[in-house]
Amino acid sequence: MEIQKIDTPAFVPYGRVLTDFDCSALQKAMEKLTAPNNVIYEPGISALESLPIAQEVSERLFGGLPTQVGYCNGENHQLDAVEYHRSSEINYAATDLILLLGQEQDIDPETHQYDTAKMEAFLVPAGTLLEVYATTLHYAPCSVNGKFRCMVALPKGTNEPLKFVPQKSGEDALLFAQNKWLIAHPESGLDKDGAFIGLTGKNLRV
Repeated sequence: MEIQKIDTPAFVPYGRVLTDFDCSALQKAMEKLTAPNNVIYEPGISALESLPIAQEVSERLFGGLPTQVGYCNGENHQLDAVEYHRSSEINYAATDLILLLGQEQDIDPETHQYDTAKMEAFLVPAGTLLEVYATTLHYAPCSVNGKFRCMVALPKGTNEPLKFVPQKSGEDALLFAQNKWLIAHPESGLDKDGAFIGLTGKNLRV
């Protein structure tokens, strides 16, 4: 699929580039974190949350809400699923990476299925800080050259296990974790984890 740039109008519906933040200490911290051959996600770790930028993100981008700062690192070339939150997500690309993005508005309101043909791919250059909007469908970044490293900041508790059992009908069937609605592809294998299988079309690869 076509890999687009984030400085083009095509990216505008999905998020924005944040330019007035000092990410130098964040870059150094990210370079020290593990990046396995698969994908690892940690919602929040002290090595990142102790950085001055973590407080700045909490105050300036989440309006003072308690914020977790973690990472998603590794190697990945496949979509497998999409997720969305009720809040923006802040990403920092410590390496070049590709984001596969769609819009929540394109989910079928009756079946909650989503056609992957509507997704777009964007190259995020190393050193870029992004806000990914709450209505943007996304999942783990994809690799450009080998392993990727991506900081992920969200309201505290996001992606942690649910403390209740959601209904299995309507949009509630998509609720997979705290503040995390998930739609998986039949080829992802996520059905064994209880994920809602609703992606139609190709399981995209880049």
